[in-house]
Amino acid sequence: MRRSALRWTIPTFLALQLGLLWIQGAQLHRQNQVLQGLREDIQALTESIENGQGAASSDDEAAAVPASFGFNPPPQKKVAVLGAEEEQEPAAKDLQASRESAQKAVKEAREAQSKLSIEENARKAEEARKIQSATDSWQRWAWGALALAALALAVRSVIRRRG
Repeated sequence: MRRSALRWTIPTFLALQLGLLWIQGAQLHRQNQVLQGLREDIQALTESIENGQGAASSDDEAAAVPASFGFNPPPQKKVAVLGAEEEQEPAAKDLQASRESAQKAVKEAREAQSKLSIEENARKAEEARKIQSATDSWQRWAWGALALAALALAVRSVIRRRG
């Protein structure tokens, strides 16, 4: 008793379509994970940029403005009292020293932040490479199995026609 080819063709194509839909879903899931990772990276970068700009002191901003547009402080008035002049000089030196130490601390913090972000980006890139290689590995096996199944069906149909 011979069975019609149509009886096996429709379930075969439905199974192939189901397999392709499964593969497409896996690819969409992987793309979604990559996009979520990129979104997190962008949020982290915007936060670090906002924090970096928020940490900048007004002295840094004044230094970034060209001299022709910079703020010119009014000249200091000389005080006639001798004791008052002597008190202002140590205060001015303390203020200058604190500004310099604050600028140095900001510079060191920015360097540390850039080093951390570079290390974090390298770590994330390594993780992405591992995920990509694992995905490529099982996809090759899936495509190979699908091709082998299609080849087996084609050979079977040829044998049945001749037989």
